[in-house]
Amino acid sequence: MIVIGGPTASGKTSLAIQVAQYLNTSILSADSRQCYRELNIGVAKPTTEELASVPHYFINSHSIFDDVSAGVYERYALETLEQIFATSDFAVCVGGTGLYLKALCDGIDEMPAIDPNIDQEINAMFHLHGLNWVQTALKKSDPEAASQIDMQNPMRIIRALVFYRSTGNSIVSFKQHQKKIRPFNILQFAIDLPRETLYQRINTRVDMMIQQGLMQEVKQLQTAQHLKSLQTVGYTELFNYLNHQISLEQAIDKIKQHSRNYAKRQLTWFRHQPDYVWLSTENILKTIMKRFDNTNI
Repeated sequence: MIVIGGPTASGKTSLAIQVAQYLNTSILSADSRQCYRELNIGVAKPTTEELASVPHYFINSHSIFDDVSAGVYERYALETLEQIFATSDFAVCVGGTGLYLKALCDGIDEMPAIDPNIDQEINAMFHLHGLNWVQTALKKSDPEAASQIDMQNPMRIIRALVFYRSTGNSIVSFKQHQKKIRPFNILQFAIDLPRETLYQRINTRVDMMIQQGLMQEVKQLQTAQHLKSLQTVGYTELFNYLNHQISLEQAIDKIKQHSRNYAKRQLTWFRHQPDYVWLSTENILKTIMKRFDNTNI
């Protein structure tokens, strides 16, 4: 499996298609938003022509109403790769969602099921009493988790509290990070691009999204804006505009700013992964072609 990672707007889609065509194989996406059928322009989904040029998986595979997580992705991806490897010696995985790539390459710990009634109860208490209530409850119930997670992030606090009350164990005890052995070799590349160039590409892409009709796409999703799948850069800012909280100019500026911030977090994550080889798109393609030029593909 050849992994092509990197920040948003770095050129991953085009490169992955070139590599897949050279190796005569399919592409498995590792993007946590392009899997949703209802999202298109705002998630920079491959065009109809690009999707037709190479078989793609985990694109348009789910609905925004589906519960998609790293665990769901790991199972989906491994089943998909088994299909791909049945007819090809190669598979291409492309995306910028670090948690999904980590789940596929290294595996994630199996987590016990939580009690939905406890989940509902604690969420209700949070909405009634606020952040201080869940902070205090977690410190009292599970001080170990409270000392390790971001105590300003209500979603993480609630998750840890629900987990403890459902299982009687701390959520941190299940984060063992034991790497799983996969039945295939993995080569990992990350696209190396000057920061200034990347940010300019992001700004240009956002302007193009607006021209292509992102506003119309967001309007069609407005009734579902509460969904977790729509808490996404490019959508939340325009929802705020449609809800008369900010101006359109401010919304577009915030999309650009938040996209740059996201790219910076992606770069930080990839830089901390020791197995990735950083090269330009041209050199990644050359490296792959040189390495496999004598194989029967």
